[in-house]
This record gives sequence, structure tokens and C-alpha cells, in this order.
Amino acid sequence: MHIAIIAGSNRRNAASTGILRHIKRKLSAKGIRLSFTDLGTVRLPLFSPDADAVPPETARLIASVDQADGLVLGTPEYHGSISGSLKNALDYLDNVHVAGKPVLAVSLAGERLGVSSLNHLQAIVRNLHGILSPDWISVGDGQHVFDRDGISQDPAIAEHIDQAVEQFVGLAGKLRAGSFA
Repeated sequence: MHIAIIAGSNRRNAASTGILRHIKRKLSAKGIRLSFTDLGTVRLPLFSPDADAVPPETARLIASVDQADGLVLGTPEYHGSISGSLKNALDYLDNVHVAGKPVLAVSLAGERLGVSSLNHLQAIVRNLHGILSPDWISVGDGQHVFDRDGISQDPAIAEHIDQAVEQFVGLAGKLRAGSFA
């Protein structure tokens, strides 16, 4: 199994990216092949449907998503929506890259809860014909409960992240095998 992870923050030491690095370690420990795109270090040009060519860094992102059996998309919440860098990256993708693939949505907000950004991210995934994992990760006041490795210091949040990742892996495995029993 191959999972593509896209960290949608361009902020240095972003808590949302930390959570994704933690998820990456959990998936790697299961022997899952991974690609990790950190939009804080991989700078994609602004998407334009009129562009004549796809830039190399964008081609790598598209290839990783295209080859993946599932996606983990993470974003901070900015003004009630997903980050501009993640939206820009997703604009480069088309239905052929995402259709039928399970997607785990991860949102982290500096306020009470990252529900608005999560709703926007889920709408984009549905428009790309991805299959949303039944559970998701949405954390409010997140920068205060995660250590530098993206591990929650709140046992309830840590357990929820673990359960969401397990559900996602189970869904990805079933979709990959064509089995829903």
C-alpha cells in the first residue's frame, strides 16, 4: 500500500504538519509506503489553467498522488477555510488522480475547532471524487496540545487520532483489495 500525505501549511514548525509527521510515523511502522509533501518547503507556483507546462515540483506532487492508494490531507484553518497553499496544490489535481481513493482529512485551528476548514476540505475531496474516511481529525486550540513531534499531550485527542488513522488504513486496505466485507 502507498499513501500520499500533503501537509498544507507553509508555516515553519506548524502544528498541523507535526500531526501529519506523527501520522507518517504510525503508517510507516505498519510497513506502508509513503510520500510526504510539505508545502512549507515545497513551493508550488500559483495554479493557472492557462499554463503551458507543469512545473517539476508540481509534477512530483501529481505523480505521488496518482501512484497512491490513499491520501492524508492536512491543513491549518485560516479565516474559516483551508490554507491557500493546500488549495493551490489541490487545484493542480484532477478527478483522475483522486477518484476512488480514500482520503483522511486533518484540520487544526487556533480557535475552538477546525470545522469550517474541514468542511471545505471535504467538499474539495468530494468534487475530486475521493472517498472520505468515515472519521476525520479536527483539533481546536491545537498548537497548545502537541509536542514538537506532533504527538498530542491530551490522551483523548491522541486516542482519536489513532482511531481515525486505523479507520483510514482499514478503508484503504478494503478499497485496494476490492473487498468491503
